[in-house]
Amino acid sequence: MRRFIYFFILFIVTRTSAQDLSSYRKEIFHSLPYRILYPSPFDSLKKYPLVVFLHGAYHKGSDNDVQLEIGGRFFLRPENRRDFPAIVIFPQCPADDLWAYFTTGIDSMTGLATAWQFPFRREPTAVTGLLKALLDSLRSTPCCDSTRYYLGGLSQGGMGVFDMVARYPGYFAAAFPICGAGNLSTSKRIAGHTALWIFHGQEDEIVPPRFSRLFYKRIKKEKGEVRYSEYPGVHHNSWVNAFAEKELLSWLFSHHAGEIPGNDL
Repeated sequence: MRRFIYFFILFIVTRTSAQDLSSYRKEIFHSLPYRILYPSPFDSLKKYPLVVFLHGAYHKGSDNDVQLEIGGRFFLRPENRRDFPAIVIFPQCPADDLWAYFTTGIDSMTGLATAWQFPFRREPTAVTGLLKALLDSLRSTPCCDSTRYYLGGLSQGGMGVFDMVARYPGYFAAAFPICGAGNLSTSKRIAGHTALWIFHGQEDEIVPPRFSRLFYKRIKKEKGEVRYSEYPGVHHNSWVNAFAEKELLSWLFSHHAGEIPGNDL
């Protein structure tokens, strides 16, 4: 009941301020809906970093709106647009797809997911394949700095972050998965290629924090660049804390592809 009330309040609050998000242009790449925010002012002759953010399960669909409800206003903050000018993309995952493959069981007593499995298949999910094609198409445009591609996401989107940085080593200079999870064996594909700042709530009952803890330890063991922030008393909504981190964007934007310690691409 507590989780239901929380998400209901979140839905109402974010819906009432939806008009603040009109600066994000609506676009469609093949069948992939996405919103894109350009720097203000925008200089077409200048190269900008590209930030991609993957939403969670509650914002799947095809309306090309709801994926902005968490994180959209963060990149619109005047100080962030002024100090960290970038092109920002929020793609939307269809209701019948996933950013990354995973399966779970369900505990009949609590209704919570158990027995998590994260198969790392040769081909990405359909929506992730489309997203990669979109990002590839933008790399050749004059305004995108291909050495400064960044990736973030929460919950199922955080799972997508772990999957994509492992699937495409070195493609993203840095990434920040929030309350996510993934296949721990892929840590060797991440370390030395993409810097990570991992976030999780200590009391998260939706996606257990052990996944983030283990990823941090594995990547650290592989001598990759990784930070981990776990918030005591915080449940699944650890994105609130992550977006409140004053160093998040300065840390993210300080990275360039090919400059991660140990990168041997």
